[in-house]
Amino acid sequence: MQTLINFSHQRTSWGLVFVICALLEVAALYFQYAMGLEPCIKCIYQRLAIFGMALGAIPALIKPENAWCRSISYIAVLTSSIWGLKIANDHLEVQNEPNPLFAVCDTIPDFPAWFNPHVWFPSVFEPRGMCGEISWQFLGLSMPGWMLVIFAASTILMATFALASLIKNHKL
Repeated sequence: MQTLINFSHQRTSWGLVFVICALLEVAALYFQYAMGLEPCIKCIYQRLAIFGMALGAIPALIKPENAWCRSISYIAVLTSSIWGLKIANDHLEVQNEPNPLFAVCDTIPDFPAWFNPHVWFPSVFEPRGMCGEISWQFLGLSMPGWMLVIFAASTILMATFALASLIKNHKL
């Protein structure tokens, strides 16, 4: 347990979160532009969850020894991971829908009026694909299947680190 706590107090751990998220975003763009796999609305929401995780890691990356910065990062990364997990699960359900007539999703993002990434950066956040379409698989899992694994792992790891830190700080 002490090893987990010590690792979360290092810049390396938060840098790793940030770099992994950046690599996932690069992979998404590779799939989109090099492989021609257009993102659907649920893909866009998952991209934003990854961005949320990366941005959430920044306070602890800047000042990992500060409990407040780590707390902000734990909450932000964990919240984004859970949101991404939910979206990936919903996406997988759409893809596994036995009746193709029901395997549809929105085509227009449901963002607040003040937040329009699909307008500001359409090359990254404009949904052009269909949620029910399975155009790529690896080891039997489609893209949302792999994202479900990634978000689940992230959620478990962040919750474990946060819990370990909480236990140490409150000596539960």
